[in-house]
Amino acid sequence: MNAHRPDDAPDTAAPGPGRVVLLTTSHRVAPGLLSWPAWQALRDADRVLCADEAHPQLPYLREAGITVEQAAPTAEDLVDACAGDRTVVVVATAEGEPRLTDGLARLAGSGRLRMPSLELLPASYDLPGARLLDLIQVMDRIREECPWSSRQTHKGLAKYGIEEAYELVEAIEEGDRDELREELGDVLLQVVFHSRIAEEDPEAPFSIDDVAATIVTKLIHRHPHVFGDATATTPEEVKEHWLRTKAVEKRRESVTDGIPLGQPGLALASKLASRVRTAGLDVPLPAGDGIGYELLAMAVRAEAEGVDPEAALRAAARSYRDAVRTAEGLNA
Repeated sequence: MNAHRPDDAPDTAAPGPGRVVLLTTSHRVAPGLLSWPAWQALRDADRVLCADEAHPQLPYLREAGITVEQAAPTAEDLVDACAGDRTVVVVATAEGEPRLTDGLARLAGSGRLRMPSLELLPASYDLPGARLLDLIQVMDRIREECPWSSRQTHKGLAKYGIEEAYELVEAIEEGDRDELREELGDVLLQVVFHSRIAEEDPEAPFSIDDVAATIVTKLIHRHPHVFGDATATTPEEVKEHWLRTKAVEKRRESVTDGIPLGQPGLALASKLASRVRTAGLDVPLPAGDGIGYELLAMAVRAEAEGVDPEAALRAAARSYRDAVRTAEGLNA
């Protein structure tokens, strides 16, 4: 009971200024899959407005019994619509509602009006990796509309894959985080581009989803200590699991099977030495004269000492480059 007025006295308190709910959704989530707070806000609202009649959520909202008005109110219109303690939900367009929110901010700053409360309510959220869907959509359009991209083939793009991989390695070795992020994107583009081209193969097409499914299956199968009953407590045991499983999958006869012979020479020598050492084989180095055999011996020694000979040579070469620039009177 209110101690300051009789029970039968009218309540003369002025109604509140109401509430604006700006409802945002992600185009990367299927329309209609909204959070429970979003559905509650929609059902409890006095009015639901949306400026975009083609908004993908509208058919699902209307199917659920939500009355949605097509309207693009100004900030002043929205304040008036909320008068009397009413709630108005605005279903935001893909660009958000910058004009509306800026207008509400200006009105609030003027101090001339009692402003409704403004609530931003995300109705659907992007899951980790959701932006990959954007990349796939962009790649689809580029493949269809770009005169250069539409003519590319796997063979034509092969050299770019090698270049981007080297640029990624350089960014890692330089420790440049911004460059690393950019180069990772360039490598990812190669995967998406090749997958998009593969969809058009008339005999054996596959998509980016097939590529992802293949690597997911491989990772699960080769990590029985994570997804199965096997045990591995050290990196060495993990590597043993990986190599053993890989050998069964590939049905390889030799530890050298599957090593690409076209890779740089130091990397090739190091990879061969790694396979030999992991397999516990005792294979003497071939006897021979010349710089090639000397480099082979150095690469094998580097691998045994846990040193990547390619990376070591690149580091030395960069020092040499700096020395050359210094001799030229330039900044290293």
